[in-house]
Amino acid sequence: MQYYYDRFGMPRVDGMIQQMKAVGRDVGIDFSYGGHVGNTFDSHRMIWFAQQQQEDGDGGELQDQIVEELFRAYFTQEKSLGEHGVLKECAANVGLDVSDILAGGSSVGTREVQEEMEAYARRWNCRGVPLFVIDDKYPLNGAQPSEAFLEVFGDIEEEN
Repeated sequence: MQYYYDRFGMPRVDGMIQQMKAVGRDVGIDFSYGGHVGNTFDSHRMIWFAQQQQEDGDGGELQDQIVEELFRAYFTQEKSLGEHGVLKECAANVGLDVSDILAGGSSVGTREVQEEMEAYARRWNCRGVPLFVIDDKYPLNGAQPSEAFLEVFGDIEEEN
């Protein structure tokens, strides 16, 4: 928690956590914030790698599965996404072999992920997570109630 307090300040963090817990409860997620915040770059490389595994180039399903596992590990089990053992466990749970990604000195996906993250941050003025971009033009920052998403979906429906 100290990382978050140092970055955003205690009052803001406490408010964000209460909001996240309330939103999570509404959809059956029991958020827990006692885990260590570490460097998550290798988890981003795994997400990129999952997308590359589909023969048709659309690794969305496998990518969604690994993201779900990573989120579960961090947000509900208080595991550190900076630990390779945790990453390997998440990958194994979805049948993804990440031994090449996590091998010492491996740079698989590093350039691609860095470029993608930098472009995304510039385009959406992203300074933190989560950031949801819907229909490639509606950004929603932070934990949002279901109503915020429904409002965006309604706007999209009106446009079409």
